[in-house]
Amino acid sequence: MRTRITATAVLLTVLLAGCGTSNDKAPADTTDAKVKASEPAHEVDCSDTSLSQADWMEHCSEEEGAGTGGDGGPSTGLAFGDTYEWPDGLTVTVVEAKEVTDFGEYEEPEDGNTAFRVKLKLTNAGKGPADLGDLSTIIDGATNGGEAASTEFSRGSALLSGRLAPGVSAVKTDDNVLETKYGKKIVVTVQRASQDFSLEFPEFNGSIS
Repeated sequence: MRTRITATAVLLTVLLAGCGTSNDKAPADTTDAKVKASEPAHEVDCSDTSLSQADWMEHCSEEEGAGTGGDGGPSTGLAFGDTYEWPDGLTVTVVEAKEVTDFGEYEEPEDGNTAFRVKLKLTNAGKGPADLGDLSTIIDGATNGGEAASTEFSRGSALLSGRLAPGVSAVKTDDNVLETKYGKKIVVTVQRASQDFSLEFPEFNGSIS
């Protein structure tokens, strides 16, 4: 009888020890996760003109007020008179597109074409000179297609060329001819040559007046 009691006690002790072992596992250390979760987000100074295009797009492109007034932002859906700013501080505004009627010798276009001049205002708010020779335009008809052909009318032209010093603004011109059948509503895309292939080309919508 004494032997049975002892065996039963030993068995009970083993079972209790097993239960204690299975329930005594320490919870996973969540200290690292808590620290990571509490770390502040990487702060970016969106006014820093040396900011890379990738950082600007990730941290600054959706800021309130972006898109006009030289604050960067969306590069599409802009209207004549709006301003787009590249990350280095160079801004561009398509001021107007106006029909040309005063031609120099041999400059008048063939019948069935509309000759017009686009005026662009450029401001260098950056820290270094901007090469305006890197800029060019593509102009498409916005009603039923068509692409304008680039040309140059001598009277009153101010070509996209030369350098623009920091803090300086200039108005330049870009002359084009578009077949009349495509109407007068146009989209002006301002291209900029750069080693940064992610650089955006803003699009401005308006009409030839």
